[in-house]
Amino acid sequence: MTRKTGLLPQLLAACLLAPVLTIPAHAQHAAHADRAQYQNPIIHADYSDPDVIRVGKHYYMTASSFNSAPGLPLLESADMVHWQLVGHALPQQLPLADFARPQHGKGVWAPCLRYHDQRFWIFYPDPDQGIYVMTADNFSGPWTTPHLLLAGKGIIDPTPLWDEDGQAYLLHAWAKSRAGINNMLSLRRMNKEATQILDTEGKVVIDGNKLPGYKTLEGPKLYKHQGYYYVFAPAGGVEEGWQSVFRSRHIEGPYEDKIVMAQGKSATNGPHQGAWVQTPAGTDWFYHFQDKRAYGRIVHLQPMHWKDGWPVIGDDVNNTGTGEPVLRHAMPVAGTFQQVQPATTDEFKDSKLGLQWQWNANWKPAWYSLTARPQHLRLHTQADSSYAERNNLWDVPSLLLQKLPAEQFTVDTRLDVNHLQNGSSTGLIMYGFNYAWLGVRQQDKARQLLLSTCDKTEAKCAEVIRASLPLNSSTVYLRMVVQAGGKTQFYYSTDNQQFNAIGDEFNATMGRWVGAQMGLFSVRPDVSPSADDDYVDVDYFRVAINKQLP
Repeated sequence: MTRKTGLLPQLLAACLLAPVLTIPAHAQHAAHADRAQYQNPIIHADYSDPDVIRVGKHYYMTASSFNSAPGLPLLESADMVHWQLVGHALPQQLPLADFARPQHGKGVWAPCLRYHDQRFWIFYPDPDQGIYVMTADNFSGPWTTPHLLLAGKGIIDPTPLWDEDGQAYLLHAWAKSRAGINNMLSLRRMNKEATQILDTEGKVVIDGNKLPGYKTLEGPKLYKHQGYYYVFAPAGGVEEGWQSVFRSRHIEGPYEDKIVMAQGKSATNGPHQGAWVQTPAGTDWFYHFQDKRAYGRIVHLQPMHWKDGWPVIGDDVNNTGTGEPVLRHAMPVAGTFQQVQPATTDEFKDSKLGLQWQWNANWKPAWYSLTARPQHLRLHTQADSSYAERNNLWDVPSLLLQKLPAEQFTVDTRLDVNHLQNGSSTGLIMYGFNYAWLGVRQQDKARQLLLSTCDKTEAKCAEVIRASLPLNSSTVYLRMVVQAGGKTQFYYSTDNQQFNAIGDEFNATMGRWVGAQMGLFSVRPDVSPSADDDYVDVDYFRVAINKQLP
């Protein structure tokens, strides 16, 4: 049963008036794609700036992770469509002290994944530090400590190439916010171990400022194919951009240019920035993202073919050599494969947190326990000075978050708040530039169930309590139903049978270069050290994908 609380009378959310099929998150792709075709997006989650490679018959992906820790997600696939999260390459952000507090929009920008000399390599940029390099014998790790290959502000989006003649190169873009320049790609020489840059300054080999209509040329991927050096690079901006390719017989240029994919008449805005991958059978494919605001930069897969020495990506509907994104296509790899997807639900039965979880900054082991109470996550309440000063959670590092997994979904969790101490708050959060949370605040020996929101977090908003009522139980069930466009309705129950909608519908919003995130927290504004007996026990965090029935 579901009824509206009497605090803020209004109609039930429209999502509950329409027939809904709820599919456990682990089974999502069984309904998402049959074995003959797949449907875009292949990952409806914020795996921004994806880079993908094939080694043997397996496919590997990493993506930007910005301020979150752990960073650099590691995903594997057997069929190019269904992906499983297997780890993170970066346990903590560097420098450690800089990322002890959230650094929104900073940290890990567009990485490059390669396999060379029997090792996996990740080159990743921090726009305030430079280009780091990590390697691993096994994709799932362990990875080496990041080595700062090229220091400097605004040096971003690296892509290496080890040439047949033994020379090694690094191509990169520029961030105007740090370097004062952008829309150009610079080439550097490095040693083959990628431990040292060999020249004193780079050479601009592709200058978007000299190309009509070009802006924000960035995110390059450098390949060599049939005697040509090819640079796949997006331009035009995150939400409206296109995919270009540049080619030259010489790595330093001059380069010809061609737009090989754009939105056209498709519904996929800004299709660009990703990776070219070839199957063992010799067919070509291209991964890219689509910026979907609250949902982040979701991942698409496009067929690719060659015409007159140029790649054509997607459906070349006008026979111009510039393709448009497809929504459905034949599977790229024949065979029967397990239809996996990145994890979402966590029953907290294991000795480690699920790989889907990331903290809002560099994390500390003392923030949580999975052993203090078996089959529960214990979140130790963290005293936070920023929460005390601003009355908002934007700069709290101990938020435990994950990506939104689909356009429509439901989250359920059960909290035991018996040990929450005076002044402490805990709950279920939808987090972004604007955020909302439903949870419990302990105040003067009384518990209050609260729905709280904060608008324009970067403008230092203060939380506003939208609804509250006394909570006479030490256990509460919280629910969050998300519909198309990120429209979010919160619910609560004390018996896990009758759920009451509380407050108005909330519109989830993106964060700084990331989509909205959802998760859990326990915090108090007192700046004194947190007490050992101040905590919340979380029984589970369950995610189900909602599909509207025809």
